[in-house]
Amino acid sequence: MEQRYILKAIDAALAAGENILSIYNDPASDFQIERKADNSPLTIADRAAHETISRLLADTPFPLLSEEGKAIPFAERKTWNDLWIVDPLDGTKEFIKRNGEFTVNIAWVQKGVPRMGVIYVPVKRVLYVGIEGIGAYRLSDVTSRNGASLEELTARAVRLPMEAEHDRFVIVASRSHSTPETEKYIEEARASHRAVELISSGSSIKICLVAEGTADVYPRFAPTMEWDTAAGHAIARAAGREVYRAGTDTPLEYNKEDLLNPWFIVEPKRL
Repeated sequence: MEQRYILKAIDAALAAGENILSIYNDPASDFQIERKADNSPLTIADRAAHETISRLLADTPFPLLSEEGKAIPFAERKTWNDLWIVDPLDGTKEFIKRNGEFTVNIAWVQKGVPRMGVIYVPVKRVLYVGIEGIGAYRLSDVTSRNGASLEELTARAVRLPMEAEHDRFVIVASRSHSTPETEKYIEEARASHRAVELISSGSSIKICLVAEGTADVYPRFAPTMEWDTAAGHAIARAAGREVYRAGTDTPLEYNKEDLLNPWFIVEPKRL
């Protein structure tokens, strides 16, 4: 992928994060919460972030599949070899709770495989970038690229996975979507590992925690959509991790006819 398109994605994520924070930090904002067809929440911040990302990526050659965009028939999408898959505000429930655990997710997908991903955590001002063949990186205290090249950004970033030392098997799980299957997985892990630590988090931050080495595994036995995982999947792949369909050695695929993901597990790549 050309560097200019990677930089476009970074700029779009940072600009969307700024939009989100301006609403999040406004004490007078009521977020204008609506309910979508699946009863999930939609806020004014979701819409503002989508509009910003759509505008900034419009001059790239890749079509856009966004959670907040219009539904695009598979008959049209199946002709797309390359596309952006975007969640303008991943973790809307966390946004509404004001716990800071929400992200902006932008992925470039080619032939069903996430090749590049950008995830921005606006409240923490942390940016994750993963690029196939180049690597995965975490940048702290970033709100704008300020004209920096990709080389300049990666030079001041931490390469993933980080040297994370922990003597426990660390599982990261969803803060808002626990299931009996997840609890069973955790209990089985406790039976097979000397010590198990559980971390709860929202949004795509969970995938990033495995990519950076803070957590060992992220099991997800609850519904997600392709835009929830595509960017994190790209970052995980670039960091030597993988997002496997639960119970298989097959990675998740993207731009499917049904955009609902199967259950999955994020962990180090299997040999």
